[in-house]
Formats: sequence, structure tokens, C-alpha cells
Amino acid sequence: MNLTVSTWNINSVRLRIDQVRRFLQDKRPDILCLQETKCPNDKFPLKDLQSYGYPFIVHVGQKGYNGVAILSRYPFSQTSVMEMCERADARHITVTLAPEAKKAAGITIHNFYVPAGGDVPDAALNEKFRHKLQFLDELRGWGDKAKPTSAPAILVGDLNIAPLEHDVWSHRQLLDVVSHTPIETTTLEDLRQSTGWTDAMRHLRPEPEKIYSWWSYRSPDWDAANKGRRLDHIWVSKDMTGTLRSIDVTRETRGWERPSDHAPVTAVLEL
Repeated sequence: MNLTVSTWNINSVRLRIDQVRRFLQDKRPDILCLQETKCPNDKFPLKDLQSYGYPFIVHVGQKGYNGVAILSRYPFSQTSVMEMCERADARHITVTLAPEAKKAAGITIHNFYVPAGGDVPDAALNEKFRHKLQFLDELRGWGDKAKPTSAPAILVGDLNIAPLEHDVWSHRQLLDVVSHTPIETTTLEDLRQSTGWTDAMRHLRPEPEKIYSWWSYRSPDWDAANKGRRLDHIWVSKDMTGTLRSIDVTRETRGWERPSDHAPVTAVLEL
């Protein structure tokens, strides 16, 4: 069987619920992980999303910012959330697929929304950047302690870091811009490799191919300028690397009316 997993920073699930519906109808992933839902739990559009063919949904959110959710065709045997940096700010949710998922049963899926980090890449001057680095340190510690890749697992999300040279439109010009500074890129790659994750995108589509999943709202013509960054990621545990068959960015969503500044990333695994 194939398992199709998508991740998308939707930048308000209620504002863009029609775009979620359109994407689900077009792409039909088995799993869709959303970040930045910007929605308190009691306002989450659960019934609408279930009506699109995704009866199994978990979510955690708060008013106006952050928030993560997982939509699935398959039921879950377990769900949980982690609080990072001693903050209950809805930046992680995880599920393990139940036996009804057949060959996908037992796979654990982690959905993360890493802090953006503000504009100044100096932890001494910018509390938001300090928070981002602390979050990454805790993510590394979680990997060392919990060993999430010791069983089949997938980690997805808006990690808010473009780690490689060809993950940004200009490596040289963005070296001092938050999301591509050396301390961020090195830290992310170190924790990925030390925990035993495979970067699905770069496994199947290695550099020097330029790949982006985010384009700034500030650009008057984002498509023509194409000054993007690859901030959205799908990682798989080493034992699942051989199952990867394809991965792509649904770039056209960035051109939809009132779009998110992120585009969905979708991987197909053959189990």
C-alpha cells in the first residue's frame, strides 16, 4: 500500500478552510498535518474537516497564533502533545496509526511548528530568536532521550529553517537572515542526523536543485521574483527511507486567492 503524507502551514485554518478543502479534494493525502491553525480548540472547524473525508482528527490550538492539527483517513491508537520550553503554546502533536491502517499501523507521526525567531539573529538582543534556539535544543534533547526513530516514524512541519544552500534563493544574501543563519542550519542538521531522521525531500531530490515551500507576502510578485525558502519538511526514520517514492511542493496553492505564504509538501511512501 501507499501512504501519502502532507504538511502545510495554513496560516489560519478557519480563514482558509476552503483552500484546505480544495487541496484535500485535489491531492487526497491519507494524512494532512497543519501548522499555525490560529484557532482555539472550541472554535476548530472539526465537523467541516471531517466532512471532507477525514474522520480522524486531533488538534491543539489557541486564539490568534500557533496551533497544530492532524487529519487522517485512518484511526489512531495513541495521541499526545509535548510542551516545549515550558510553554503550552500548541507547537506539537503526535499520533500513532491504529491496526486499521494495515501496513501503516504502528507508524508514529510528529507534527511540529518551530518558532519563527523574529527578525534579529542574536539571542542576546532578541527573545524570539533565543526561544527558537531553546526550542531546537529541547528538540535535540527529546531525540536523544525518547529515541523517536527507534520505531517507524515520520516528523513533519514548519520547522522555520531552510538548512541547505539550495533551500533558499540566495545562500550568500540570507546568511544573516533568520531561518538561514549558520547557527540555525547547523543545529537543525545536527539534531536531524543525530536522531536518525532522513530528510525526505533531499533524499529524493538532492542539491543543487532549488526547492522552496515559502514565499514572502512582502513580494509584489512572488511568482516572478521566486525568492523562496524551504521551511516545511518531511523527515522519516532511517528504517523507512527505502519506502520513499516521491515528494513535491504544491506550489500553485501560493497563487490561490488570499493564500497562505506556505505551500503544502507531500510525500508518498510505499509500505
